[in-house]
Amino acid sequence: MATAEHTQVAVIGAGPAGLMLSHLLHLRGVETVVFESRSQEEVENTVRAGVLEQGTMKLMRDTGIGGRMDREADVDEGIEFSLDGVRTRIALTDLTGYNMAVYPQHEVLIDLIAQRQADNGAVLFNTRVDDVSGYDGDMVTVNYTDENGASATLTADYVVAADGSNSPYRAAVTALDNGARYKFEYPYAWFGILVNAPQTQKELIYATHEDGFALISTRSATVQRYYLQCDPEDTVDQWSDERIWEALHTRVDSEDLTVSEGEIFDKAVLRFRSAVTDPMQRGRLFLAGDAAHTVPPTGAKGLNLAIADVCALVPGLVHALQGDDARLQAYTQVAVPRVWRAQHFSYWMSSMLHVAPDASPFELHRRRGELSAVLSSEAGRRYLAEQYVGRELPDYMA
Repeated sequence: MATAEHTQVAVIGAGPAGLMLSHLLHLRGVETVVFESRSQEEVENTVRAGVLEQGTMKLMRDTGIGGRMDREADVDEGIEFSLDGVRTRIALTDLTGYNMAVYPQHEVLIDLIAQRQADNGAVLFNTRVDDVSGYDGDMVTVNYTDENGASATLTADYVVAADGSNSPYRAAVTALDNGARYKFEYPYAWFGILVNAPQTQKELIYATHEDGFALISTRSATVQRYYLQCDPEDTVDQWSDERIWEALHTRVDSEDLTVSEGEIFDKAVLRFRSAVTDPMQRGRLFLAGDAAHTVPPTGAKGLNLAIADVCALVPGLVHALQGDDARLQAYTQVAVPRVWRAQHFSYWMSSMLHVAPDASPFELHRRRGELSAVLSSEAGRRYLAEQYVGRELPDYMA
């Protein structure tokens, strides 16, 4: 067993929540060690979608990691909704004063990793956390296996589990007398593809049709990301290229727009789940990001919620390390209401845009009426725009 070391905050997981937490705490003068079981190459090359709210974009700029985002992200001032081929633009900037950016999650991670390494931050890749103990006491102990296979121990004042939706540390929180895990499984999923093709159009298109939902988004001028509503039990093999293109054209094409085709080089089925853990803390253990909650991708809230968690958590950790833990004890009370608002928006968008497999004729027409009412009303378009661009983030400097 290696000689024990100590850090102020141990962070499990080098995803958006864990790396942003480490970055912001560094700016506040707090030491961290980040543990990540995957290699740096795998973290940086696992392609995931990413829509950045205005608050996330501002935070990246304000903390010195937004340069590449500003150069390369697809910054949009609007999004489109298509109802049976009739498109309506939601003018985000005109309605709210803000825009949004299509900037994949792995690109955010590349920027964060580069900054942590430039700041000599401790990010331990290929390192497995084996056990966490002492979070109900005065000091946390983290037992881990390093990249060489050797066992080691680190102590910390606090530990943050930011290791994704399968986090084993969440069970310690839900085991509390007041602990709860609220879950909902949606009756549909997304079939996602990456395709070498020119842009269909610059701004995102959320399309709904009697056959189901489709989303047209972009990764670059030559690589596009498309999604189709599918059955959660579908497999990649069930969707041939011919079937994919037929479904996309049926659900999205209109008189003045045709979905751009090309070579499909990635296919995946993405299941839809919602979950909220309450509380998000126990003693010296805290949950952030997907370890605490998950949302379906329709509302583009997942990454942004993770960043909001971190911004709410940083001031509490800083003040607690200085001897005042009042803010830290209130972390759940600050974070959870925002999570439920995001759950509402994600559920609302999902149910309004997708065709439920067991929907009655009444429900099918009611759903279309709801979407039509939202799109035809300035108040409806403004509400949707305000929710889409997101609320201001908690002040990490508080």
